[in-house]
Amino acid sequence: MTVVVDGSPLTVDEVVRVAFRQAKAVAGPNLDERMRPAADLVERVVSNDEIVYGITTGFGALSTTRVPADRASDLQYDLLRSHAAGVGDLMSPEIVRAMLLCRARTLAQGYSGVRPVVVRTLLALLEHDILPAVPAQGSVGASGDLAPFAHLALPLIGEGFVLSDDGPVPSGPVISRAGIEPLSLQAKEGLSLLNGTEGMLAQGCIAVHRARQLVDADDAACGLSAEALMGSSRPFEARIHELRPHPGQVESARRIRFLLKGSEISESHHHDFAHKVQDAYSLRCAPQVHGAVRDTIAHAERVFSIELGSVVDNPIVFADDGEVISAGNFHGQPLAFALDFLAIAVCELASISERRTDRLLDPTRSGGLTPFLATTPGVSSGYMITQYTAAAIVSENKILAHPASVESIPTSGMQEDHVSMGWGAATKLATVLTNTARVIAIELMCAAQGAEQRDMKLAPGTAEVKGIVRSVCEPLVEDRPPGVDIQAIADLIEGGAFSRIEIGA
Repeated sequence: MTVVVDGSPLTVDEVVRVAFRQAKAVAGPNLDERMRPAADLVERVVSNDEIVYGITTGFGALSTTRVPADRASDLQYDLLRSHAAGVGDLMSPEIVRAMLLCRARTLAQGYSGVRPVVVRTLLALLEHDILPAVPAQGSVGASGDLAPFAHLALPLIGEGFVLSDDGPVPSGPVISRAGIEPLSLQAKEGLSLLNGTEGMLAQGCIAVHRARQLVDADDAACGLSAEALMGSSRPFEARIHELRPHPGQVESARRIRFLLKGSEISESHHHDFAHKVQDAYSLRCAPQVHGAVRDTIAHAERVFSIELGSVVDNPIVFADDGEVISAGNFHGQPLAFALDFLAIAVCELASISERRTDRLLDPTRSGGLTPFLATTPGVSSGYMITQYTAAAIVSENKILAHPASVESIPTSGMQEDHVSMGWGAATKLATVLTNTARVIAIELMCAAQGAEQRDMKLAPGTAEVKGIVRSVCEPLVEDRPPGVDIQAIADLIEGGAFSRIEIGA
């Protein structure tokens, strides 16, 4: 597939496809026409020696410092170099590709005052998969993701570092071998390469994609756990959820209901009210909890979709009016709130999954399953300690669910006295997503083992779920280290294996 970058809005799915090398990004045919007027206006501002923030002045607290017209280009180079102050682990290749795409799209809108060659050079890095080395720490998410974007931008001028199989390497020789000409920065181009929310936005788009896979997997895990625990399928009936029609709740109920359709286990006690009057909340209320997560994902996607069609640079160049206005569209607060909300929601996916795992392993509540699903309880511990792991991860998630967006801290000599911390919200969300995949993997592993202890036929849907688990995790006969199996199932979740199950009516 091809994603055209011409300044028009992108979708979350388009960003995801480019990030995961499922689509290439190309410049639109009208790029020059769209970008040239604003670039010409910036050139006139410099020629006329007008006082305009970031073009003929310093930045942040240095905005009152005048910069001579003959130093306007030097200002841009120094800006990129000085702002590349990031530290810590490097961002994943997927995030970096998404950042390059989102940055190119923003500049292509024609409100930044940069030349089309800047966008084309960003897209050239994507085309050749030359990915800047971007440290994970350093952004407060207000003037944009400044430090991360400085690291992203330095390879455009032949400086900084890019990723390789052997770690970060100097960018100059790499881009030279690819035939990419380093940019000669003109006025405002360095600033426009830094300002904006696309760092946290790129992470948000990837997070939405990952969260969708997690909630699909949690629905699948719930269905298989219901089989193993001889739970009732009645709480998932459509007529119940039509009375409280939150879209996510309706969808999760539909998916679980379909997975349980045709279950011999469920049918064996469908009308036997003496069997079990009620299931625990972690089973009975799964559509309500999982569905609320689905609705939160949808909310985050709406926020990110608006941002994928927005101008977030500063100052903004209005070529038609001949004005350059300094404002605050780079502030990441809308994204920070959505990222924090998403972390809270995903945290609950892990929380309810762990409760089902605990029930599967507890002989007093599992409806006849062997203690801890061991084949020889006492001699064997079975999956006892996997619940410890799930509990530890859920506790870590609860700490990470604390909102970063309320942690504003002033920067730049109090000029930037309120910041969003959206980048921090995004990076901790990534950890919550990884953690949650592992918790759901533990439930799937235990549910598969429990379902096999029932001497009855599974529904076709839950049998498919179990088959996916068994493709990487053999049944537990004798105790073995389960960590490898947990990660293998988590990798299936993150790879979308449970999202690809065809769900009918």
